[in-house]
Amino acid sequence: MVSKNQIKLITSLQQKKYRINNQLFFAEGVKVIQELLQSNFELEHLYTTQFDFEEVPAAKKSLIHENDLKKISALATPNSCLAVFKIPQQKEISNSGLIIALDDIRDPGNLGTILRLCDWFGIKQVVCSKETVDIYNPKVVQATMGSITRVNVSYVDLAEYITQTQLPVFGTFMDGENIYKNILPQEGIIIMGNEANGISEEIEKIIKNRLSIPRFGDLQKTESLNVATATAIILSEFKRNLA
Repeated sequence: MVSKNQIKLITSLQQKKYRINNQLFFAEGVKVIQELLQSNFELEHLYTTQFDFEEVPAAKKSLIHENDLKKISALATPNSCLAVFKIPQQKEISNSGLIIALDDIRDPGNLGTILRLCDWFGIKQVVCSKETVDIYNPKVVQATMGSITRVNVSYVDLAEYITQTQLPVFGTFMDGENIYKNILPQEGIIIMGNEANGISEEIEKIIKNRLSIPRFGDLQKTESLNVATATAIILSEFKRNLA
């Protein structure tokens, strides 16, 4: 059984302001929840329709009916479980190795996928502009499939952060240098831009290294790549010589 107050609290966490006010977020699905439970994230409470998650203390677990799960789920077709976790304090930015910087990424699915890619390619740090979608948005958490536990995500004034770094800064542009013909370092900041507008003018002005993914199609009519797809290609190329 889920009380009315619990339903009200959990559903409110779909909005950023209530996540901030309560310092809570929620995750759905066995895999994502298991990943979070095995990490440093602190569980507030788990709601499940199954006799599972035996490792969770009884005081922090409620067995509920499917109809109750539907009331608190953000999914059109709810999974078997939902867990509320405390939002941890933002960690210090790690300024070493390769860093992905996101300039106004708005789509939760894109951010979640980019985090999975960073996890796959061993990128430990993602730096987001303050306009980028919140990492604790339920759709982002779902799309990370657990990678949220292994990649440090920080929100900063992106222009200020870039101007203060000693690392080389790379940006992705349609008119940049062919990425396949460049010698790429193993340290640096790679900036990915907004889905519709690319990298903002403010950030573009302070980027010294402009890269592009060349089009090979005969008609050359494709305007752009999805930002997550482009991130996959770029990370693959940066990491290729390490394979």
